[in-house]
Amino acid sequence: MARECYLTGRTSRSGNKRSHAMNKTKRRWGVNVQKVRILVDGKPKRVYVSARALKKLGKNIERV
Repeated sequence: MARECYLTGRTSRSGNKRSHAMNKTKRRWGVNVQKVRILVDGKPKRVYVSARALKKLGKNIERV
């Protein structure tokens, strides 16, 4: 299962790692996702939520 934010849909980004000689190789930047239990349709569900979403929507998310 891919690490994706349940609320915002954020996923990992790709780019290049650059060495001092400016060689480039592909790499990925992962999303800071946390596994939390929230109410989804009135039932508790364990989902991945990004740290940014937890910070912004912290007061409005019904955590269990």
